[in-house]
Amino acid sequence: MSAYAKIHVGLKQLGIDGDDARDLYERVTGIRSLRAMSPKQHDEVIQELGRLGFERSSSRRRTPLEGRFAKKLQALWISAWNLGLVRNRDDKALIAFVRRQTGIDHVRFLSNAQDARKAVEALKAWIAREADVTWPKFQDGRAEKLAVIEAQCRILGVPIGSEISAATDETLLAAMQSFGRCIRAAKGD
Repeated sequence: MSAYAKIHVGLKQLGIDGDDARDLYERVTGIRSLRAMSPKQHDEVIQELGRLGFERSSSRRRTPLEGRFAKKLQALWISAWNLGLVRNRDDKALIAFVRRQTGIDHVRFLSNAQDARKAVEALKAWIAREADVTWPKFQDGRAEKLAVIEAQCRILGVPIGSEISAATDETLLAAMQSFGRCIRAAKGD
C-alpha cells in the first residue's frame, strides 16, 4: 500500500478529515499538503497516525472485547455509530471513552458494577441528548433497539412503520445498520 493510501486509511479510521487532517500534517511536518511532502515526511505522518491509534495491519483478526460489561458497552457504542454520533466505530475509541468516564484503562477491567454504570449511563445520556433517544425505563435489548430506530427515523425524516414492533431481533439490527449507513452518508462520513 502506498504512503498516500496508508495515510488516508489512517485518517478515515481515526475520523480525521478536512482542515483537521491538514492541521495534523502541519503539526508533524510543517507542511499542510501531502503532495508537497517528501517520502520521509509521509512516514512521519504515518507514525503520528499510529501514535493516535491507527492500526496499519488490517490482516490481524479483531478480537472481541472481553469483560463482564463489554457487550452492553459495545451495543451502545454501535448504536451511537448508527445514529451518526460516533465517527470511529473501532473498539479503541470505545475504550478511550470508558477511560475518560471511569479512569479505568480497559473494559475488561470493569468488574465493579458501579464503575460500569458510570460508562453505560454516560453513553446513554450522550445518545439521548444528541440523538433524542428515549430509552425504556427498564433495561430491555429489544426495546432499546426500537428506541434507537425511532430516533433514526426522526433524524432521517421518515415515518416509522407499525410493523417494526413485530420484527425479529435480526431484522431490527439490520434496520439499525441500514438507517445508520443512510445517516452517515447524509453527514458525509
